[in-house]
Amino acid sequence: MILYKNGHALINGKLVKTDIVANHGRIIEISPDVVPDDETEVVDCAHRYILPALVDVHTHGANGYDFNTADLDGMKKIMEFYVAHGVGTVFPTVMTDSDENICRQLALIAELAKDYPEIKGIHLEGPFLSKEYCGAMPVEYLQKPSMDKFLTYQKAAEGKIKLVTVAPELPHALAFISEVSDSKVVVSLGHSGADGETVEKALKAGAKSFTHFGNAMSGLDRRNLNVVGSAMLSDAFCEVICDGKHVDKDVLRLLIKTKGVNKVVGVTDSMMATGMPDGVYILANQRVQVVNGDAKLAGTNTRAGSTLDAYQGLANVVTFTGLPLNEAIKLWTVNPAKLVGLSDRIGTIEIGKDADFIIFG
Repeated sequence: MILYKNGHALINGKLVKTDIVANHGRIIEISPDVVPDDETEVVDCAHRYILPALVDVHTHGANGYDFNTADLDGMKKIMEFYVAHGVGTVFPTVMTDSDENICRQLALIAELAKDYPEIKGIHLEGPFLSKEYCGAMPVEYLQKPSMDKFLTYQKAAEGKIKLVTVAPELPHALAFISEVSDSKVVVSLGHSGADGETVEKALKAGAKSFTHFGNAMSGLDRRNLNVVGSAMLSDAFCEVICDGKHVDKDVLRLLIKTKGVNKVVGVTDSMMATGMPDGVYILANQRVQVVNGDAKLAGTNTRAGSTLDAYQGLANVVTFTGLPLNEAIKLWTVNPAKLVGLSDRIGTIEIGKDADFIIFG
């Protein structure tokens, strides 16, 4: 057993001085003044804070490596970066690519997960996306939604795909969303030019989220909600890249005010340049130029992921919105855990949940 003693832990939304006892990776006791026995390892957390570990369900890489191109050793370098930056749960995100590359990388991530319990699922961002709103996606590999093709990917991933982004206006998309949702995989709407009526149908079919709000999606119009307006009006979750570049800080404030703090999910959408200096990098075999930490497809004004890490993402939410830490952290803990069906294990510090927290101060 491990006793985390004398720390100030975030419990039920408040920082309280308490001790936490963990055994075999699970929290078994939370109470003040726990007396350890001779076999208990004691970690002194005096004058330090204990917070739930952060959750990032949309990230393509970091530390010089990309999940679409890295080998197993490179993926380990990515995971080392995440762990060092407070991420306790990560969904490696594989983006649109050739079927061969997608299946190869999914299989590698499934292998990687055997050594990294932080990997609790995979996010498949594509290839079932709109050409008109492809963003940094390689357009030549985009496809119509196909359950047979998805099952091919899922087989390569050993069943670990837990989140998939889909453009709902594509042929057969609504039937696809319904069938995938029935298989307990969460569907997020993104890279889409859909109108409000189509989005509403997709939500009724089972979609539960919107991918990187405000980016690669049809904007709110006074005559049509489209994707942006539908995201704000609906009760679904909204991912938002919290770097202040993809979404202006005041737009983030508006989104949280409109939807409430419990329906917004912070993500990094980080790419291989995260944690690295400015320069030229690769995102799914496309050249990306990073200048002052801003990543764009080389020679264009199209953003290609971010260089954001999760710690900074949380700090940005506090700075941009003025929310207190105990509220802002929901975007990076409670909300993503609920979105992907892991709230019984992670997101808060409670007895019976994973001993998945960060200690700092």
